[in-house]
Amino acid sequence: MKLVKQNVIMKQTILSLLITLVISLAGNTQDSLSVLFIGNSYTYVNDLPTMLENLALSLDQGDIVFHNSQTIGGATFQSHAGNSITYDKINSQPWDFVVLQAQSQEPSFPESQVNTETLPYAIQLADSVYENKFCTDVMMFMTWGRENGDPQWAPISTFSGMNDRLRSAYMRIADSVQGSISSVGSAWAYVRATNPTINLYSADGSHPSVAGTYLAACTFYASLFRKSPVGATFIATLDQSTATILQNAAAISVLDSLEHWNLRPISEHTQAGFSFNQNNNSLTFQNESTKATNYLWDFGDGNTSTDENPVHTYLADGVYTIQLTALSDCDGDIITQEITIANLGFDNLNDRVKLLQIEKGLYRVEGLLDDVDVRVINTMGIEINKPFGLSIDLRGEPKGIYFIQIKSDLSKSFKVLN
Repeated sequence: MKLVKQNVIMKQTILSLLITLVISLAGNTQDSLSVLFIGNSYTYVNDLPTMLENLALSLDQGDIVFHNSQTIGGATFQSHAGNSITYDKINSQPWDFVVLQAQSQEPSFPESQVNTETLPYAIQLADSVYENKFCTDVMMFMTWGRENGDPQWAPISTFSGMNDRLRSAYMRIADSVQGSISSVGSAWAYVRATNPTINLYSADGSHPSVAGTYLAACTFYASLFRKSPVGATFIATLDQSTATILQNAAAISVLDSLEHWNLRPISEHTQAGFSFNQNNNSLTFQNESTKATNYLWDFGDGNTSTDENPVHTYLADGVYTIQLTALSDCDGDIITQEITIANLGFDNLNDRVKLLQIEKGLYRVEGLLDDVDVRVINTMGIEINKPFGLSIDLRGEPKGIYFIQIKSDLSKSFKVLN
């Protein structure tokens, strides 16, 4: 992703901006959304956008969908990426959501083909969406496998095989564009498994029937508003029993798995996240935040950084709380994690044996070791009676100081705080 980084100089400025954003978002109940659909016939057959609008209105919760579409029969991401009208639609207003739907087969093709013929153009379209309005959510339209699969090659020659590959590809594309997913294909599989008499396909075994489009509309409602479509009085041309089954299928497929589909609360675009590698008292951070442009790290020892992926060295043993503040023009998010520095002074024993902290209370021994004997002793001199190896798990032990002794052809000792 092409995310523009802006240098942030003053910690106070960042935090005051974050407070302002939080206050402005509080009490702002989102009951209307603007959505642009970019896709092809899977979207325009039975007019999915209008069906979604009518469904939302019938729930009587004040939810309104303002929509527009750029849908061309058989269009791929590549053809949309080369179409000036697609960009005109993207730039026509600051959308809340832009939905991207690939040609029905292309995400199910071999991964190498998807990597060259599909993924780059999805990224290009998403970049254009973020350039128009950085806070727009890009949502992937996870489509469904054909009724009897695609006979072109074995992995997708059945519905389940094709559906699984579409699911995997759309999730990978969503991760690549920092987007979310409307899991229509998963809801489709659920209905086929639990209510096989409901025909979701038109006569060609590919495009949706009215029931199929209604299921997609219910899934999009749950994905966009993070609410259940159950109880909607708009049922298109379906009978009430079928409509209720499809409403429940969409709710089950989406609302039980919001995090899985990257469906954050509507007001929370930016998400802070990080991991790190620890080498004694030096930590190398990997920033895993999404939809962020500015970062402020507080290492808990009086030092800060605005680097995206900083390296920090602690000068004293102790327990420190690391805080990462991630910000964008949309909003901000804060994450904290406690870490332990407790092996200073032992480096002179043997540099070929290292103890790495994986997370609080979990360590891994690295080095040129044979026939390793690991002992863990508490401050009372009592040995912890566990079969420790190269992985040392103290997460179930009481908090305190522990001494780790490693013996083999090389020997070394460590002190850790648990």
